[in-house]
Amino acid sequence: MKWKQIPLGPLQTNCYLLFDEEKQCIVIDPGANGEGLIEYIEQEGLKPLAICLTHAHFDHIGAVEDVRNHWNIPVYIHENEKEWLLDPSLNGSARHPMQPIAGKPADHFIQEEGTLSIGPFTMQILETPGHSPGSVSYYLKDIETVFSGDALFNGGIGRTDLLGGDHATLIDSIHSKLLTLPDHTIVLPGHGLSTTIEDERTSNPYL
Repeated sequence: MKWKQIPLGPLQTNCYLLFDEEKQCIVIDPGANGEGLIEYIEQEGLKPLAICLTHAHFDHIGAVEDVRNHWNIPVYIHENEKEWLLDPSLNGSARHPMQPIAGKPADHFIQEEGTLSIGPFTMQILETPGHSPGSVSYYLKDIETVFSGDALFNGGIGRTDLLGGDHATLIDSIHSKLLTLPDHTIVLPGHGLSTTIEDERTSNPYL
């Protein structure tokens, strides 16, 4: 199993393509530039099975409808943000100089932590709110990797001054759900470079 990081949009939000040897693929946080993202996925011969969202801020969902409609695949999101895909005032696109994002509801709502299996992929869902109320991280034990969204960054943490954000909740999420993972776990954040749990535990100034 492998992954590819693709920064998209003006905020360079990391979209991730998780794929296996047969090129079946999970698309994580398709944030913008749907046409270009679709073209890249097709050039690579990947076969998307689903879209998994770490949360529903505008810079993480801008290409959801393009990708979903092109392959007719389901979208997964936490139920605490089930309205955010539909409402520009919730996902934040209404407050930015851009076309407001108002798509369709997700197909599947994450209600609790547990195992999520999609085709050959098995991911552990970790609820990591604080940056937003429905933020989740996806942990794949087999490849020792966690997709942390905007909860934990390389040398930083997510902002908490947006709708539903809470600093104390975010710090608790990071300490109780992410820093408890094995030290060598690769952290793939929503923005910026990858890191490891050990590096963030020992050197992140916010922790």
